Amino acid sequence: MSADLPPDEAQVYRFSSRRSADDAASDADRLARSGDVIDGDVRDTDDVSQTLVDQPAPAEDRSLYDAVRQAREARRRPIVPGWARRARNWLALLRWAVDYAAYTAGYHVVRVPLYGTRLAVRAPRGLGRVVAAVRRWVLDTEGRPLRDAAAARGDDVMYLRLSEQREERVSRRTRLVLAVVALSAIAVVVLALLPWWLRYPVAGVAVAALGVIGTNPDQPVFTRAVVPHTVQRLTSDVVVRALGALGLAEVNKALAKGGGGVSFPNPITRDGPGWRAEIDLPHGVIVADVVERRERLASGLRRPVGCVWPEPDQTEHAGRLVLWVGDQDMNKATPRPWPLTKTGQADLFAPVPFGHDQRGRLITVLLMFANVLIGAMPRQGKTFAVRVLLLAAALDPSAQVRVFELKGTGDLSALEKVAHHYMSGNDDDVIASCVASLRQLVGEELPRRAKTIRSLPKDICPESKVTPELAARKSLGLFPIVLGIDECQELFAHPKYGAEAGELCTRLIKVGPALGVILILATQRPDKDSLPTGVSANVGIRFCLRMMGQTENDMVLGTSMYRNGIRATTFTNRDKGIGYLIGAADEPQIVRGTYIDAPTADRIADRARTMRQAAGTLDGHAIGETTRYGDAAEVSVLVDVATVIRPSEDKVWSEIVADRLAALRPQLYGTWATQPARAKAVQVAAALKPYGVTTVQVWATGPNGESGNRRGLVRADVLAAIARHGLTAPDEGGGRS
Repeated sequence: MSADLPPDEAQVYRFSSRRSADDAASDADRLARSGDVIDGDVRDTDDVSQTLVDQPAPAEDRSLYDAVRQAREARRRPIVPGWARRARNWLALLRWAVDYAAYTAGYHVVRVPLYGTRLAVRAPRGLGRVVAAVRRWVLDTEGRPLRDAAAARGDDVMYLRLSEQREERVSRRTRLVLAVVALSAIAVVVLALLPWWLRYPVAGVAVAALGVIGTNPDQPVFTRAVVPHTVQRLTSDVVVRALGALGLAEVNKALAKGGGGVSFPNPITRDGPGWRAEIDLPHGVIVADVVERRERLASGLRRPVGCVWPEPDQTEHAGRLVLWVGDQDMNKATPRPWPLTKTGQADLFAPVPFGHDQRGRLITVLLMFANVLIGAMPRQGKTFAVRVLLLAAALDPSAQVRVFELKGTGDLSALEKVAHHYMSGNDDDVIASCVASLRQLVGEELPRRAKTIRSLPKDICPESKVTPELAARKSLGLFPIVLGIDECQELFAHPKYGAEAGELCTRLIKVGPALGVILILATQRPDKDSLPTGVSANVGIRFCLRMMGQTENDMVLGTSMYRNGIRATTFTNRDKGIGYLIGAADEPQIVRGTYIDAPTADRIADRARTMRQAAGTLDGHAIGETTRYGDAAEVSVLVDVATVIRPSEDKVWSEIVADRLAALRPQLYGTWATQPARAKAVQVAAALKPYGVTTVQVWATGPNGESGNRRGLVRADVLAAIARHGLTAPDEGGGRS
């Protein structure tokens, strides 16, 4: 810095590299002499190194390569909108148009007598108006102002000319009117001679015409069949004004500078029954900040809360807001019917209808190869969502349906007539039956299916999972199985069976989908005690209705969903049946689940039962068979293990325990004996893990005389676990004490 310059005119010299102070001073003198200086901040000459941070702006004449690269990386908007590419949307539009036309026609047909009376009453007034109009025309009253003006000016020539013109017009028009009157009289005579079926329609038309002429603008003849719902057009000014009402500091700063921080990357367009706007929020503002102020946003837009749906754009940055503003409150819109209510058959290998989004578009769910978790506060529509999915499964004749309604109110009783296994209630017997069904699926059905798939040639089963072709082959037994548990917190929080149920469901969620077994869970208390983390962390499809807190929201929808702006806490008590659906599509969806009442559910279940009878797949509880796997109220794997370990055996190999369990209860443990030795040990360890019993290294002699050190159980550990869980231990003779 030159010493003779005042402080406010200091200059900074640019040096190419860091060197000594003497070298820097000499360079400074050289640059000062050459005039190569720049304005800027004062820098210490001890650190004169400079780094070029901002690259020079590209020239206006970009290269062809840059233009091609930007064109290739640009996002293409669809030529045909997504809704127009679906045949069902066009069919829905056609059905609406036909329904609208039929309703409007019926509305007016019923009111034809009223309309006729109005026209008849107003016909005399219309006749008077016609006579008055003809009189004014004949007397040339429209020219009177001109004649009066000429007389007032004293313009005799103009007045006489206008008077002569009037006399000519009045004469000609009078003759024409007399001719029309004569013809009208003749027409009346002829009309009186015509048959009544011609006379009355012609007279009616004449009266109607006079009635229309006699109608005042504020008294229309026809009333509106449909009152239009007018809403304010969504514009950028309206959106910016609403964002300014949120109380966000960064938004207010941007708006104070002229609104430059809020931009619209695409035009605001109509999207179904509403408007869609894509907004880039100011730097530092994320979509979650706007979502949590949804009520304020709705107030700023002057729209009901149920019309305003801000969402993040998962394909863009965290500040890209997608705002959809509906014409009508979502909870007040007429519910759409379920496509399978009256006709149709479901296929679990294809998406099944579940509900509709804000735009009225049908939302489907692919149940195969997935599991479903539904969570909500009480009385928010959770059970109705479960009912829709289970009814869809029932309408697939090849699928086996198992239903456990642990609330005990019979909300899913319609499915009893088609279910392979059905129980309602929350007592110990029902919980035990549910656990027994889970044991049978995990311990018997899954291993059998896995073995069947392994035995198939690769050209028949290339992906090592159940396919529609394999499920259709009855000899393989790979039909879909859907297990629905409503109010599953009653199961997982049970003091006796809860831990085991959590382990079994976790195993089923991880392995079941590839083998054609689908688990549907619903809960109103999503917390760590009533919803095991192994369950909540692995479910693929989640539907969350109204929740009160962030923890419950993320337990159902997934970790960090609340922070990312997917918040079921924004729903109100009026939003029954409306929730966030995750996993059914690439992005979270706001869905109004289909409402199916109990009588309608009964009719659908009757149709499903008829399908199953025709297909020969009606079995189990639906035809009166006992579907309790073993004595569910009494069976405990812990007690069974203690039973098969003899009192004289302090320790025994796990594979021997598995073989003895298979012999004790073949229906429940039969498949364990067919597995390799190592798999048997893993199976026993997994079954006893919920009870706190672990396997250890055991030196023993096998049934064939071979000795070795293998994984096994200590009988004392098993008996101690029985005591901890309040179970009845077997006596020394092998029976129950």
